[in-house]
Amino acid sequence: MKKLTGTIIISMIIASSVHAQSNYKSAIGGRFGSGYYDIFSASYKIFLGDSPEALEFNFGFRPYSRVYNWVDLSASASYQYHFDIKPVEGLKWFIGGGLTAYNSFSSDSRYSGFGLGIFPTGGVDYKFSEIPVNLSFDVRPTISLIRPYDYYDNFYFANFGLSARYTF
Repeated sequence: MKKLTGTIIISMIIASSVHAQSNYKSAIGGRFGSGYYDIFSASYKIFLGDSPEALEFNFGFRPYSRVYNWVDLSASASYQYHFDIKPVEGLKWFIGGGLTAYNSFSSDSRYSGFGLGIFPTGGVDYKFSEIPVNLSFDVRPTISLIRPYDYYDNFYFANFGLSARYTF
């Protein structure tokens, strides 16, 4: 967690010292998360026309190191509404919400099953002007509607993510 916090602080320092542009239509890349259902996910973000509204889609996985084989596969979708952070051009904050579906696969049936959750989301988004790269940091406290197995938490607050994407 300290490593993730350090990475975020360094990213924001770099972001505040580089001139940026705020507009991009879509972006594709990856998201590193601390989430219960994914550690890495492919990420696609698209803005809805010229509005500050965007949709983000993630397809991810999380391997677990146990005596038996165990992996979670997930798909998430979220709606985000962006607001400028002045005076840094290209830096925005966003709020929204989303849905995640995930499945745990394990050689031990106690750790297998389908899960479904909802989450509010918020974070910051930055688009560099000189290179087609976007960085964002988000938090997604997830409420489980369907738990894949008995040991799974009903609420997981510490669901943070750091995304890096190619913009076009």
